[in-house]
Amino acid sequence: MKSVDVIIIGFGVIGRGVARIIMEKRDFLRKMNGFDLRVVAICEINGSIISENGVDLNNALLLSERGRLEKHRDWNSMKSFDVIDKIDADIVLELTPGDIKNGEPGFSHIKESLKRKMNVVTSNKAPIALNFKELQKIANKNDVKLRYEATVGGAIPIINLHQKCLQINEIRSIYGILNGTTNYILSKMTEEDMNFDDALNEANELGIAESNPSYDIDGVDTALKVAILANSVMDKDVRFKDIKIQGIRDITQEAIELAKKHGYVIKLIGDVGRLEVSPRLIPVEHPLNVSGSLNAIMMDTDIAGEITIVGHGAGAKETASSIFSDIIDISDSLSLSPSCP
Repeated sequence: MKSVDVIIIGFGVIGRGVARIIMEKRDFLRKMNGFDLRVVAICEINGSIISENGVDLNNALLLSERGRLEKHRDWNSMKSFDVIDKIDADIVLELTPGDIKNGEPGFSHIKESLKRKMNVVTSNKAPIALNFKELQKIANKNDVKLRYEATVGGAIPIINLHQKCLQINEIRSIYGILNGTTNYILSKMTEEDMNFDDALNEANELGIAESNPSYDIDGVDTALKVAILANSVMDKDVRFKDIKIQGIRDITQEAIELAKKHGYVIKLIGDVGRLEVSPRLIPVEHPLNVSGSLNAIMMDTDIAGEITIVGHGAGAKETASSIFSDIIDISDSLSLSPSCP
């Protein structure tokens, strides 16, 4: 059985979600893909769990949920950059929160991992949005892969769809709903006549919105995804500052009602071609008129025509689905020596 060794950097909601799926799908991966996924290190801000024979994930999850990860028997004070420097792995999962100002610490995690010739899979939008060209150049130079499907659209396979199924197509435009929190708020305002503050509070209570939802409602999260799609799918050279951003704070119930009266709904749309994020009027019968926290993305191509993808854009399991599509793709391409059965 082939062994694929993985380092997880960031053991928050997404990191724990990935660990659960590894345990749940281990037999599937062995049977269908012919490899054993083995986590050799988990890095958090105050230290790491390291085991060359594979971390006890069940124990790590139990301790992490109690805020006592440092009680794991394989815990030590080694920080993430030391782990990257000293521990050999096939894939580094960079799952930390990103700083929109500089992409750190994810940018440096990814850069150093690629320089050490380790493949990287990330859900961290900021370093990919801010430093895509530089990171891709480092990956190419070191003959390793940088994969980032989980940075856009949660479970929606927009980047892999382009890379694997639409290679012959010229992508002429990409636009759509790229943030589930804003779509949930606008859906509540439209369908239940709820005011903005009440809809936001409900999204908070359900865990759809962050405790500080400004990145969502001010359009920053959508703009990060627009930058990623512009550079990776439409082959542009775009910086985050190039994107014009308008959020949904100023959308009133009166505006919602006026739109409904004329057969429209208001949605926050990220437009990759125009490098713009803004609330737009969408006809009620339009494919982008999806409800709740769903995302919906439309691509216009020269051969396949117009393609619309709808799915859940947030959540640990949904994001893990995209992360695993990248893990499996990298694992299938690795030239590995069989380990002992």
